[in-house]
Amino acid sequence: MTIKVGDKLPQATFKTMTEDGAKDITTADIFAGKKVVLFAVPGAFTPTCSNNHLPGYLENHDAIIAKGVDRIAVVAVNDHHVMGAWARFTGGEGKILYLADGNGDFIRSLGLETDLSKGGLGLRSQRFSMIVEDGTVKALNIEDSPGKAVTSGAATLMEQL
Repeated sequence: MTIKVGDKLPQATFKTMTEDGAKDITTADIFAGKKVVLFAVPGAFTPTCSNNHLPGYLENHDAIIAKGVDRIAVVAVNDHHVMGAWARFTGGEGKILYLADGNGDFIRSLGLETDLSKGGLGLRSQRFSMIVEDGTVKALNIEDSPGKAVTSGAATLMEQL
């Protein structure tokens, strides 16, 4: 079953890279008592993710935070080394929290997984964005194609804040 507006996010543990190496971080750590913009990409370093989706959130970081958002996070079914490298490559360190859902457990618990095996990518996340307040989904935007980043893009999300 796919998560919907009004639902609480399921408990999950991600890995994220810090200056001291890999660190576990839970949904409670990220979302409890906070207003968070979370967006998901099928894969770090993939063309649409790197060239169309992530840049909008980086470019609009300050404007999003100015609308009362405590944190912006991105999640992908990639390992924490890849997500850490992507954060450095994109210049997003310190602006966006890069979350590794290495086995896709969180994405599956949301019902937002997609099988991209035909393209050699295996189980990945659908492309989506959401506004989460204290762990509850307040807005949810799911793309109908992994190669598009409009419905889940920063411009659409900013209109919802």
